[in-house]
Amino acid sequence: MPLDEDGDSSDVDRGKDNPGLSSAKSSKRLNQIDCVRANGVGDHIALPQLAVSGDQSAGKSSVLEGITGYPFPRKDGLCTQFPTEIVLRHDTQVSSMTASLLPSQSRSPEEKKKFAGFQREFQDFNELPMIIREASYYMGVRGFSELVDAPGFAADVLRLELVGNTGLHLTLVDLPGLISVSEDEEDVEIVQRLVDSYLESSRTIILAVIPASSSMQRPNALFNERVILTRRRRKSGSLGEKPGSHKVESWLLSRQNPSPDELVDGISFQQRHRVEMEFFSSQRWKAQGIDSTRIGMNNLRSFLEELLDSHIERELPKVQQEVRHLLQRVDDEIINLGIERSNATQVRVFLTQISTEFYGIVKNGLEGNYDSWDGDFFATGPETCRLRAAIHRENEHFAEYMRNHGQRRKVVASDCDKLGEESDEESEEKSKEESEEDKNKELLVTEKEMFSWIKEMYHQTRGRELPGNYNHSLLQRLFHIQSCRWKEISRAHIESVVSLVTQFVRQALKFVVKDAGVYDKLQKHIMTTFNENTGNAHGELSKLIQDERGHPITYNHYYTDNIQKARHDEAKESIRTSVKKAAESDWGGNVYFSNTPHEMNRMILALQKRVEVNMVDRACSEALTDLNAYYKVAMKTFVDNVCRQVIERQILSKLGGAFHPTVVSKFSDEDLMRLAGESQKTSRQRVETVQLKQKLEASLRELST
Repeated sequence: MPLDEDGDSSDVDRGKDNPGLSSAKSSKRLNQIDCVRANGVGDHIALPQLAVSGDQSAGKSSVLEGITGYPFPRKDGLCTQFPTEIVLRHDTQVSSMTASLLPSQSRSPEEKKKFAGFQREFQDFNELPMIIREASYYMGVRGFSELVDAPGFAADVLRLELVGNTGLHLTLVDLPGLISVSEDEEDVEIVQRLVDSYLESSRTIILAVIPASSSMQRPNALFNERVILTRRRRKSGSLGEKPGSHKVESWLLSRQNPSPDELVDGISFQQRHRVEMEFFSSQRWKAQGIDSTRIGMNNLRSFLEELLDSHIERELPKVQQEVRHLLQRVDDEIINLGIERSNATQVRVFLTQISTEFYGIVKNGLEGNYDSWDGDFFATGPETCRLRAAIHRENEHFAEYMRNHGQRRKVVASDCDKLGEESDEESEEKSKEESEEDKNKELLVTEKEMFSWIKEMYHQTRGRELPGNYNHSLLQRLFHIQSCRWKEISRAHIESVVSLVTQFVRQALKFVVKDAGVYDKLQKHIMTTFNENTGNAHGELSKLIQDERGHPITYNHYYTDNIQKARHDEAKESIRTSVKKAAESDWGGNVYFSNTPHEMNRMILALQKRVEVNMVDRACSEALTDLNAYYKVAMKTFVDNVCRQVIERQILSKLGGAFHPTVVSKFSDEDLMRLAGESQKTSRQRVETVQLKQKLEASLRELST
């Protein structure tokens, strides 16, 4: 250690002049925070710290020397291009001085590894300028880099750990001086951002150094406003001028700081202390009535030590809690990254794992097991995550729409409900025009219009059948026209199901794959297979549609039941009408008669006179009855076939097979690496995340002791 002019060790003098040393507990807390900061946790969590800031040439070096008792270089702009962390630890048994580098978060892993190798021990502060130059070279700042556009400042930290008879336990950060005017505006902004990054931290105590020659009202507009605003947010306070006040803390205004010439000549720590005490003992300062415990560098040292100590004690539990929360987030991030995937074997294990999870979600989604082990997916996701429920809704909507709107012509009103009567010719002409306009559009017609259309088709299909009968091709043609909308409706239904299933697949895959790159590749692979299945589904639908284009055929007893019911209803209505007319004409409105044979024959003869038989109308009426009966049976069968043969067989049943573990087992090594090989970005992220976890765990252990 350097000696003063009296031959006494300067570190011994420092110990004598500061009898109020911190306790062992305070030293321990400071060391804990220093270890956490050295681990790089300070880049993620605000840590308690004391930062020294001020304008360039404000006298920061002089104040630092007064606080620490160590001479700091003042030539060649050293110590101004990056923050310097000064760690003072009092120990009467050990003496050491060590310099190291703490890289900023923006440094690459290679740079961080290089910085970690910078460890320098020195015996005398005369060696510090050389260490600073070497650190500047590592950081690549202007003047120490071969790059023309090298930055003038760096966010990396030079850490000076000074252990010995320092007289106090203290850690502080010396920030680059603020620049108000510079030829390089970028330098001004860089320093501004660098200093602000410290000042904005809620756990930073700011020691503002203001030249005694500055205006008392506003020492420096560039710096003062930031300090005051920061100080107002922090009750721990900073050493600065209060807004609108001409009085400042007296120990901050020591105009008797050594002059630059005195510092160069090597004024000792003891000499500096004597000069300072003589200055504050003058009558001028005594007249101010200033508290003697609030003046002088020794009092400032003790004050800062106590301030930082109490600040750490207050903030330490909060820091521990934030470290725990960050550790939990880092653990989640590592889980999301999955296992390492640097070779085909690792990738196969990884894909087998996520394909098993994916298949489980698909299986449970299809079976409606929403409370299974992967319940978080079904509980937290949108409604489309509950696949079977969503499919049921779509199928039910499809079936209901087919019942209500599947037919080409839908009878919505009786003849008497229709406004404006139309002749048969007008109705037929209108029907032709609508058919030519849009063959698949639903037509709303009356009973009369429906019958007119049946009659038109009857005349078009006449063959060798006798009057009163209709050609077998009539029912076929009527049904084909009535069911022409099925193709369009069923295709729209399939597309709705495909869209729904696609959303489900993407949500399920995203749930098990957190790597965005792997997700994109697997999603494309799965969708390729899914699109093939969708194509098969449309092919199956085409077969069903083609089947309906053939001649009507059914063995469903509901067809004959519907026909019999319709004919019975028609017969009852005909008899009811005839009886009513006979009663009005032959019995004077009296429908009551005896059941004698004479009366019975009389009633039969009366009914025979009034039953009008038009053979064409009879054939058309039977054709309409047969059409309605067959349409109902065929429509129900078609709906079921679409849901079973198209949706279930071609789309849903094959869904899990698109990314099943057995599929992964058949992938080649090239396919594996292409699909899920780890990118350089992910590998770097994994390394950084694991390292951060280790540092957080070490920091938590340190803080918990």
